[in-house]
Amino acid sequence: MEDARNVRMGKKRVPPAGTGTGTGTGTGTELSESAWVITLFCMACGAGIGAVLPLLARLLLKLPWAPLEGPAELLTSIPEPALTLGTVAVGALGGLLLGLVAVHESLSVRVSDTHLALTIRDSTREFTREEIAVLCRDGKQLVVLAPDGMELAREHCGLPWPRLADTLAGHGYRWAEEDPYRAEFRRWVPGTPGLPEGADALLRARAQARKSDDDAEDARELRRELLRLGVVVRDEEKRQYWRIVSE
Repeated sequence: MEDARNVRMGKKRVPPAGTGTGTGTGTGTELSESAWVITLFCMACGAGIGAVLPLLARLLLKLPWAPLEGPAELLTSIPEPALTLGTVAVGALGGLLLGLVAVHESLSVRVSDTHLALTIRDSTREFTREEIAVLCRDGKQLVVLAPDGMELAREHCGLPWPRLADTLAGHGYRWAEEDPYRAEFRRWVPGTPGLPEGADALLRARAQARKSDDDAEDARELRRELLRLGVVVRDEEKRQYWRIVSE
């Protein structure tokens, strides 16, 4: 069974923990995005937008008709260099706030020979080595799969994929470049047959929640409810795809 699963996933057998390459048994490796890099990048983008804002306002006022003409006139009424310095400062501050949110939303992965921990939004989920069959990449998301095909975790990941794959392999975990169950996903449309009782209603609610960023937590909660019914969900833009976990 183990060899058959490895063939299906397209991966070679990996030696047991402690016998592979990388860090030794009992040690762990933590991978996380640099908070300084994220924050400085967002601040630089914000400052850049602030720097060009006065120029855009002046160009806007030269058009025969333009939206937001009143705010543009108010903005350009401020003398230079106070105008540009002010918009750059406001843009940098906005970038700082955005950077702090991005750091809070970024994924941190801690790997040891016996456990894997995922930390995001001040919440940590930990899995034992025995609970995990394979980890894989699905677009920009890191997916953790159990031996029975159940999805243990699916999180947006900004970490360098080659480094993450090498770290996991170094601790003896199996890695796949794409979801081995990808071909089993079907596109959801309202009233799709074959779903467990109650799953269609949850998918309807989740489709509605995904239309608003304010309901992102609701969409995550609905995903967890679907997993309890044995339904795994993946997203492509505004579309939802689903598969049933085989018993």
